[in-house]
Amino acid sequence: MHVSAPTLSRTIQRLEEEVGDALFSRDNRRVALTDAGQKFLLFAQRVLLDWQDLEHQLSAEHQALSGQIHIYCSVTASYSFLYDLLNDFRHQHPGVDIKLSTGDPADALDWVKEGTADISITAKPDKLSSGLVFQKLGDAPLQMVGPIVPCQVSQQLATDDIDWEQLQYILPERGLARTRLDKWCKSLGFKPQVHAEVSGHEAIVSMVALGLGVGPVPLPVLKNSPLRSNIRVLQLPKSFGPFEVGLCSSKRGLQDPKVAAFWALAKATP
Repeated sequence: MHVSAPTLSRTIQRLEEEVGDALFSRDNRRVALTDAGQKFLLFAQRVLLDWQDLEHQLSAEHQALSGQIHIYCSVTASYSFLYDLLNDFRHQHPGVDIKLSTGDPADALDWVKEGTADISITAKPDKLSSGLVFQKLGDAPLQMVGPIVPCQVSQQLATDDIDWEQLQYILPERGLARTRLDKWCKSLGFKPQVHAEVSGHEAIVSMVALGLGVGPVPLPVLKNSPLRSNIRVLQLPKSFGPFEVGLCSSKRGLQDPKVAAFWALAKATP
């Protein structure tokens, strides 16, 4: 918030006095929104969106684009899919500031749904929410990777007939890669032995390289990992299925000329 803690506390206190209800519940360990706080958050988001809509309506169409566009993606996606797009967009629209947030790809859809980000780069889910739109940027097929370092796991993999049920798995906590892996295991008739659940795909590569198990990672993560020489791609009895990566935005968000311009650029890029 770029203010001191006491200033922020006083601001929250005045806001709660005006609302007439507590917006936060606090103790020595955590701060959380109350029911009233959740309702006020939705109200505030609606007001901000309405204000942005009004700004866009009042802006002359011939004016150069200005303001900020907020994009969310994983670290790998930021240079695998986003770099060239941002480079072209900055040349075409120098007045638009780019805010880039990186994190777990499993959170990408939520950032757009909640209005925190204008656009996210994400794997296309099996079912897309009605209020969202998706623009494909490319394919990122899931690969099952195993360790090269001498260990029990590499010994289990040293055969033409791998017993997939007996392996230890390093899995993402949630997201499309986890869904694909669970369906893959079910199709082979077993439940995976989970050694660890991690946030993000990059951590899977690290733990697999240490010899702790096998795990699914998208091909761009594998190609850009500094540990790619410490792991190997395993041949699977059946594939994980399609894994498309692209831009995601809300239908309402595309009414923003800045978001629409970025979307159109991605659509026109081969």
